[in-house]
Amino acid sequence: MKIQPLADRVLIEPAPAEEKTIGGIIIPDTAKEKPLQGTVVAVGRGTKDEEMILKAGDTVLYGKYAGTELEFEGTKYLIMRQSDVVAVLA
Repeated sequence: MKIQPLADRVLIEPAPAEEKTIGGIIIPDTAKEKPLQGTVVAVGRGTKDEEMILKAGDTVLYGKYAGTELEFEGTKYLIMRQSDVVAVLA
């Protein structure tokens, strides 16, 4: 079974949060900033009003509160509209 987004939605695997220490103190996962970068895993077909320009494998930047979090087979993903993606990294 795999996830196939519909319409103008994209499935993104967020980049892992970086491990940070401050003076020997390790910051727990709950206090880490969410990454704002990820890799597109799957895309929908677009709509008649909005052509799908993203493709699987693109590395993208997205807004801090964009998308809906979901977990599938132990991997965390975000699903969001293409318009919530702000840039594609070259």
